[in-house]
Amino acid sequence: MNQLNPAEFLEMEGAIRAATDAILAEQKPDGHWVYELEADATIPAEYVLLVHYLAETPNLELERKIGVYLRRIQGAHGGWPLYHEGAFDISATVKAYFALKMIGDDIDAPHMVRAREEIRKRGGAIKANVFTRILLALYGQTSWSNIPTIPPELILLPRWFPVHLSKMSYWARTVIVPLLVMAAKQPLARNPRNIHIDELFVPGVPAASPRAPHQSAGWSAFFAGLDKVLKAVPWPTGLRAAAIEECRRWTTERLNGEDGLGAIYPAMANSVMMYDVLGYAPNHPNRAIARKSVEKLLIVKDEEAYCQPCVSPVWDTALVAHALMETKDEKANAAAARGLEWLKPLQVLDVAGDWAEEKPDVPPGGWAFQYRNDHYPDLDDTAVVVMAMDRARHSGLAERQYDDAILRGAMWVGGLQSRNGGWGAFDADNSYTYLNNIPFADHGALLDPPTEDVSGRCVGMFAQLGVGKDDPRLKAGIDYLIQTQREDGSWWGRWGVNYIYGTWSALAGLNGAGLGPDHGTMKRGAHWLVEIQNPDGGWGENCDSYKLDYKGYEPAPSTASQTAWALLGLMAAGEVDHPAVARGINYLKATQEADGLWSQPHYTGGGFPRVFYLNYHGYPKFFPLWALARYRNLKSGNSRRVEYGL
Repeated sequence: MNQLNPAEFLEMEGAIRAATDAILAEQKPDGHWVYELEADATIPAEYVLLVHYLAETPNLELERKIGVYLRRIQGAHGGWPLYHEGAFDISATVKAYFALKMIGDDIDAPHMVRAREEIRKRGGAIKANVFTRILLALYGQTSWSNIPTIPPELILLPRWFPVHLSKMSYWARTVIVPLLVMAAKQPLARNPRNIHIDELFVPGVPAASPRAPHQSAGWSAFFAGLDKVLKAVPWPTGLRAAAIEECRRWTTERLNGEDGLGAIYPAMANSVMMYDVLGYAPNHPNRAIARKSVEKLLIVKDEEAYCQPCVSPVWDTALVAHALMETKDEKANAAAARGLEWLKPLQVLDVAGDWAEEKPDVPPGGWAFQYRNDHYPDLDDTAVVVMAMDRARHSGLAERQYDDAILRGAMWVGGLQSRNGGWGAFDADNSYTYLNNIPFADHGALLDPPTEDVSGRCVGMFAQLGVGKDDPRLKAGIDYLIQTQREDGSWWGRWGVNYIYGTWSALAGLNGAGLGPDHGTMKRGAHWLVEIQNPDGGWGENCDSYKLDYKGYEPAPSTASQTAWALLGLMAAGEVDHPAVARGINYLKATQEADGLWSQPHYTGGGFPRVFYLNYHGYPKFFPLWALARYRNLKSGNSRRVEYGL
């Protein structure tokens, strides 16, 4: 029964149609969608410095555009933040300043003076994080003695050893392995412009604290002592040569063609520099393709340019497919079907990636986040793709052509469930928390443990596929989500900002698994979302919510994507008729722009909590459409229950 009056219904239809048409226009000719993925100043700055490290002939127009971008995103505090309107970050500021000086900015220009003063006020560039200090060492700006020791022999250790690559996350592995070679050989940037940043150092100030805020005093003291021993150890020449060769072999095996090592910028850039220090000529196939992979991350516009940390076509396409199928529009359904056809051959069926070290008996079957990343498919993407394909086959869009893909995907997800019932993003049981205390892990993001948002997706997938609640995998997943709910009713969100994202993810999965609106877990989650709604009807949450001393939600400006997540979460919890949902829908209708879509400057994507955040340019486009269409469907249908796991 339609509970929307005729005027409301027509207004909803108009908003949905405008957004649908705009998103259909953004579909690529081959059927997929891919939106910009923006991080902070560090990646474009590192790109500029990589060119000069290698003494390549710079593209002056590209450098000019990157300079325009870097100057625009400088904060009012004089430095560069990790996200829009964020606090001063010394590491991002050191890199941005260095890149701008390399491009040719006068150090006496006001923006450079402000940045330099703020850096020096905090102790100078030596107070930056480990990865920034490594860049400074490569440019001869600081000594390698100020860098925690990472001997390449690490790669030769047996798997049972407490510190082992397989015990780290995929992103740590791919970044570290080529870096092991550079740390051993300690090359110096060619730097043909002879640009240095001595002015950012304060004489007599020691390097950054050996203990990061997240690290324990006991473990830090142990690893600091170990670091001193490693610095003094004379490594046997033959062992060192064998370790470097194994790093080269490991990297080459996972080079991943034009999509690059790990398909993430830091690993890709490190692979280029590793081949360079090993003497590979620029035209050597391995070095050349690694270098090309970096170029493919560039976003070049009329007046600005920046380098993305990675690309998100599988993620974008799968989520857009869900949003379009929610519209029940014939053209949208056809476009979603084309997107799923594009996704189908990207399923990784023939490569047992690094995840197989922990789960050797599980057959491959996942999807990666990027165009290709066969050694590192992820569970979040796989669950979302499987649910989209399942939805398509039950709505008559695909008949049974996805049965095998769905089966293989679900088997892989089930096989990578961790012992506590949850799921990580890329590996199972990657929970060796003591490793975050090693000096190299000052970012606190060395691991990939199970998280509530990914687990909610996996629970929703199994439930949508018809797995019963008494199935051990599903039961363990449900129990994990119930146990990880915070006292205030929310769930933490690892890959989206933050508790709004986690709460939507958990509520969607638990609803799919059959927990009704009267279940205490669902009621508490919905209550938290209602309580934090902004006066304007939207929802917002700041990246600061990842801080170590988080004590509860703090108000933040409303964003289109977080409002959509909150609405989808409330509807999953059975609250479609709650006044808060109507207010949220009105917020989305009121903020829809002339092109039919939404925009937001605020970052709502997670990279590494407290260290690295992402601005998914697609999030404020397709998530609001999804929420509007679902609201219309539930209000005009005979059931108030969301039928899907997402």
